[in-house]
Amino acid sequence: MTPLLSIPLLSVRGLTKSYASATGAPVQALAGVDFDLAPGEALGVVGESGCGKSTLGRALLRLVEPTSGSVTFQGQDILSLSRRQLAQRRRDMQIVFQDPFGALNPRHKVGTIIGEPLAVHDIPNRARRIAELLEMVGLPADAAQRFPHEFSGGQRQRVAIARALALNPKLLIADEPVSALDVSIQSQIINLIADLRGSLGLSMIFISHDLSVVRHVSDRIAVMYFGRIVEIAPAQALFDDPAHPYSQALVSAVPLPDPSRRKARVILEGELADPANPPPGCAFQSRCPFVTPRCRTERPALVERRIEVGLRSVACHLAQTA
Repeated sequence: MTPLLSIPLLSVRGLTKSYASATGAPVQALAGVDFDLAPGEALGVVGESGCGKSTLGRALLRLVEPTSGSVTFQGQDILSLSRRQLAQRRRDMQIVFQDPFGALNPRHKVGTIIGEPLAVHDIPNRARRIAELLEMVGLPADAAQRFPHEFSGGQRQRVAIARALALNPKLLIADEPVSALDVSIQSQIINLIADLRGSLGLSMIFISHDLSVVRHVSDRIAVMYFGRIVEIAPAQALFDDPAHPYSQALVSAVPLPDPSRRKARVILEGELADPANPPPGCAFQSRCPFVTPRCRTERPALVERRIEVGLRSVACHLAQTA
């Protein structure tokens, strides 16, 4: 695990994002997210659909405007920047989207797509840089003269990665970058991202609903539920000894590579809470097998404690007293 430094690359505090429902009631996609990211660290973000993972990635870059909270990148408050200042700062913060088919303009050739950020920021020697980026992601040089529809899904995602790396960013946000790809291609893209992270010294936030994918590229893993982070721990510690009941259910669902081995599944029952009318106390109370009266009235804070392999933060009354 990459140790956290005293001055993090990215610091997020109290980040919230609300949308208006059909009835006009506010729905919180993010409900007070806190975490730090160290230079060179890879943080995995996992959780089921609708928990706020993708909204978090977009809010960090202000692709959607947060409702409240703070995002500090290299000591600078991202949420206070003007549009022009933000455009300059985005050289250091880039994103790879989930859908490689929708992320690329079908009317532009690959060379134009990869070269667009270089042109926007008036970077010289663009043709040479485009060739370098294509080689970096494992595509031939003549790919620059072809259109996106001439490539497979995995090759398109390589193009998207090349575009994201064009300006040598310090932070890469990968939002479900392999979920739209065939299983046979997913491992290639995961290995490519891991190799590039190591060779370029990238910090990364890797968003996925698949714990087995996140495990291979992350130093730490943050588990999200109902717009909040309920646990953050070193990757191996989360798999070996998950503390939050929701984390335990997620880990128990990860298939084992050895078919002769068996492990107990944690089956969650009960109904999801209504995001337009969240319950008092813990949002997981309606599905938690260990719920107590305190859980129904008092929302647990995300509390940090030291464990043998680093630091773990967990938002659970029972886990905090164990």
